Amino acid sequence: MRNTESLLKVREAHKAPEAEGICGFELLAVDSGALPQFEAGAHIDVHLPGDVVRQYSLCNPPGEAHRYQIGVLRDAAGRGGSIAMHDQVNEGSTLQISQPRNHFPLHENATRSLLFAGGIGVTPILAMAEQLGSRGAQFEMHYCTRSLVRTAYVERLRHSKFADSVYFHHDDGPPAQRLNLVEQLRGPLSGTHLYVCGPKGFMNAVLATARDTGWSESNVHFEYFSGSEVHSSHDRHFEVVLKRSGRVIRVEAAQAVTHALAEQGIEIPVSCEQGVCGTCLTRVLEGEIDHRDLYLMPEEQARNDLFLPCCSRAKSDRLVLDL
Repeated sequence: MRNTESLLKVREAHKAPEAEGICGFELLAVDSGALPQFEAGAHIDVHLPGDVVRQYSLCNPPGEAHRYQIGVLRDAAGRGGSIAMHDQVNEGSTLQISQPRNHFPLHENATRSLLFAGGIGVTPILAMAEQLGSRGAQFEMHYCTRSLVRTAYVERLRHSKFADSVYFHHDDGPPAQRLNLVEQLRGPLSGTHLYVCGPKGFMNAVLATARDTGWSESNVHFEYFSGSEVHSSHDRHFEVVLKRSGRVIRVEAAQAVTHALAEQGIEIPVSCEQGVCGTCLTRVLEGEIDHRDLYLMPEEQARNDLFLPCCSRAKSDRLVLDL
């Protein structure tokens, strides 16, 4: 079940290696016209052969309307999307993509921004640095990778007008250049906002340190690229009630809520199906949610009024949905 509303047709105009295992793609409208505007942190859904849809963050400077740029890490252990991008999408290929969506925006009221990127998580962070740099805003960007050869967009960052605000940290580099999270996150100011994207281990370390050093949840922003592994052997069936119609639908133990609804002709737009992108966010009016997403902040999950039906379930026997 995919959201295919307002798809755009683009062609791949330039494909080039950006680092070991990472390829950059430049997408242009097939009619050579302007593409929809976007803000830093936005992503697009890319529709690939075999009914595969993957989300990639836009990494070119926001404000550019003639192209979209994305960077893709080839992940042999992934679900096949990155391999399809690397092996099947070449210069001249045509693709369908979604309109840009942004669940990871910069906050206009920030007096200072701290940007943390791990590996391929640099793509939305790079667009943020471009946007902040164009405004003359106060920020620092910390970019962590295993080694220099696995660091994408190095020359672009080194030659940017905000290069003095960018710090590289490599696992195989000298100890002095390695990232000290406690030092960087110590003593947060109320007007400073933190943004982080990258592998789950990297993000969890940054987020845990931020909480330990007193950061407010409202000033911490993050975006995961993939969902967490969930053990489902103890899952059981439950029911969802559609408040507006009164319909009651059973969700089986091994079934996603979105799939159970789709079988009954009720379509909820979905994209990642891993609880990462927020496309399927749905309001819950009654019942206790079993949150399994990486999209909602802990304080948002604790409110028990929103969930992502692509992955989350019920702890109670029923959930009443605002549908």
